[in-house]
Amino acid sequence: MGTDLFTTLLTVKPEWIDHNGHLNLGYFIIAFDEATDIVYEQWGLGLDYPDVSGCSVFTLGMNADYLGELFESEPIRITTQLVDFDSKRIHYFHQMYHGETGKLVARNECLCMNVKLDSRKSAPFPESVEAMLSTVHAAHSVVGIPEGFGRSLQIRR
Repeated sequence: MGTDLFTTLLTVKPEWIDHNGHLNLGYFIIAFDEATDIVYEQWGLGLDYPDVSGCSVFTLGMNADYLGELFESEPIRITTQLVDFDSKRIHYFHQMYHGETGKLVARNECLCMNVKLDSRKSAPFPESVEAMLSTVHAAHSVVGIPEGFGRSLQIRR
């Protein structure tokens, strides 16, 4: 595995457009969530993960930054970087670009935890998942910490 970040390609759907004529803020999150589903398949956390492991991954928190607009039918490219992980948690960062111009239009940072579904308590990832995450993290670490990662909301004075 090289240092290439995972990439998801989407298109802005008509139903994602709001009264301002651009991509609604909630649908930015839906697009990021679609990218998460695709990446989770690569990381061994896909749709069959609950049946195989008895666990699922729950989101603990996220940040979203809206940096530009997207309009109906425009192409989207989302990159995903695994920035950190431990035995129970993953911390990753999506960046959304206009698929033609390459302009960065949004960022989404997520902190998630592996949860045993029968007890609804945190649990370590299976060894196979932890090994995959270790491989991905090593490759993505070469890229460095992305701009905008780990920021907090505030009114700057």
